[in-house]
Amino acid sequence: MHGAAYGQEGGQNPVGVAEKTVNGKTASSEETPSKPELPFQIQLLETHIRFEVNGDSRKEIHTIVKINNVVGAHQFARLAFDYNRAFQQVEIPLVRISHANGGTSELLPSAVTDAPNPAVEKFPAYQDVRVKSVRILGLEEGDTIEYRVITTTTKHPLAPDFWLEHTFDRSGQVLEEIYELDLPSRESLRVRIDPATPPDSHLPATPAKAERQQYKWTRRAETAKTEENTNTTADIEVTSWKDWFLLAIQLGEHFENHGTSSLELLAKAKSLTSNARTDSEKLEALYEFIGQKIVTVELPLGATGFRLRNAEEILASGYATEEDKFLLLAELGSLNGLVIFPVLFHSEHGIEKSLPQPGLLTKLVDVAQLGQKQVWMDPSSGVTPFGFLAANVRGRKGLRPGAFDTDFMYWNRAPLELPFAAFQHVTVKGLLQPDGGLSARVQYTLRGDNELLLRVAFQQTAKEKWKDVAGLLALSDGFRGQVTSVEVSDPLATKDPFTVEYEITQPKFVAWSKKPVRIPALLPQIGLPDPPTKPAAGEAAHAIELGTPLDVDAQMTLKLPPGTVVQAPAGTSVERDYAKFTSKYGATANTVTASRRVNFLLREIPGERAMDYNAFVRAVQSDQAQMITLAPAVAAEATPGEAAPKP
Repeated sequence: MHGAAYGQEGGQNPVGVAEKTVNGKTASSEETPSKPELPFQIQLLETHIRFEVNGDSRKEIHTIVKINNVVGAHQFARLAFDYNRAFQQVEIPLVRISHANGGTSELLPSAVTDAPNPAVEKFPAYQDVRVKSVRILGLEEGDTIEYRVITTTTKHPLAPDFWLEHTFDRSGQVLEEIYELDLPSRESLRVRIDPATPPDSHLPATPAKAERQQYKWTRRAETAKTEENTNTTADIEVTSWKDWFLLAIQLGEHFENHGTSSLELLAKAKSLTSNARTDSEKLEALYEFIGQKIVTVELPLGATGFRLRNAEEILASGYATEEDKFLLLAELGSLNGLVIFPVLFHSEHGIEKSLPQPGLLTKLVDVAQLGQKQVWMDPSSGVTPFGFLAANVRGRKGLRPGAFDTDFMYWNRAPLELPFAAFQHVTVKGLLQPDGGLSARVQYTLRGDNELLLRVAFQQTAKEKWKDVAGLLALSDGFRGQVTSVEVSDPLATKDPFTVEYEITQPKFVAWSKKPVRIPALLPQIGLPDPPTKPAAGEAAHAIELGTPLDVDAQMTLKLPPGTVVQAPAGTSVERDYAKFTSKYGATANTVTASRRVNFLLREIPGERAMDYNAFVRAVQSDQAQMITLAPAVAAEATPGEAAPKP
């Protein structure tokens, strides 16, 4: 609520229903137990929130939890609460344990610790983002924990405005939940309540001239159905912004660099672009520097209350949040005559139809205006190619902070197009031994969404663990066995396609005693979007989304023991205006080959073409189900020492 440090009050979910809070955003996350007995049961979850006219707030949580087993005891061995000390205080006035064998004990204030959030331990500029925690030792099955937590927010950077969002528990883990809101009456205040969860009381009943509004909900597990929340919005939404336009104006003030550029900053801006001849080359040089040389501090958007540092400080420190990376890039760009602005996104479509809340904004993208052309960039990961956006941003509307006259200006839609053609080329070269063992070298060359996923995965994983990443990749493509070696191209070399190459072995891949032996083509399974479900009566058919145009080409060469007789299946060819698929199979001189290629040409096709698309999917699936038949030679000579061929 009103600005808790990067959105979670309750830290590691100590009550099982995480009260997530960012300047008023609270949401109960639901956990569905996988066993009949829950590790713990929340007997009472009581929340009281009061906002003042100036945006200050106080939130008090009272929780009683019954520990059911050793797993629950472990989960509650530490209570942790995130906050931002620049504008918040957290008090824990009560932690009481009622022991199953009788007696009670209370933790002393000395048991409470206050430390920087682990995400910012190495970054002093952000150590206002903190965790206040309590260690509880000796918990046992049957014990009960009762605690109170009070969070007060004063002079939040976005005050006097505030917002809040809350969703009630539906998992059955909370026996009783009480939720109270005490709000000031303001002309711009908007409250949206799901009709399925009306308050038990609302005072005053006619709030037109009242100074305050009060709401109270009481929900009990025995009377409320345990259900899955299918709503895309929260049960309770509160905002003091009249519309998104006013929020865009207020955020715009925070994304400006109010400092004066130093000579050091000017010198850096010019040195980074000294070899660039065009504005596009200048922009790319600055982008690579920000992405790869400025360390990203992994804090969610708005964790600092949108309070940004100045460019000189960011450059000198060598680290930055997503927001601060934008500010430094914009300032270095400005010194080179480039105009760069931020656009803020939510992961869901249709954010512009929601109540205006900064807490819904979870991703920042940098946009440069080069004449009539826009270049959209994301330097946060350091391994995202220049001009490339992740799939969960492309084509979506985002909010541009600043003062503009029209929706078109402050709602900006990210492009769908990629800066290059997306492809995935896979080459498999294998050797099947006379004893039935298989060894193979698999090489991927990628551009597009899978490229970004793998760049991030390998960049964030220690080299000694790369085999684990390659093993997951192999499993996802249907390969079984043990990965013995891995080589990848430099994740930071984003101008070139990303390559991954690994060796994999599988003893007893075939049992020659079975006659005949049938094996699948050693190629990754081609994933196709699911065919659409049949629309309800009177409902229009939904469009079939195929995603970003993509070319997938997979080739296999498998060397067999001398004398092996091969029967290869027939190839397939299916061509549509939205996609093409071809496959070929062959065998020559102890070698069997296979290739499959699918080229997605359109992003979507009308739902009325569902029957045609279903036929295309069946043709591809039938081809991938075909088997290669092998018959071993009677006098085949073993060559156990032969290694897998190099691709």
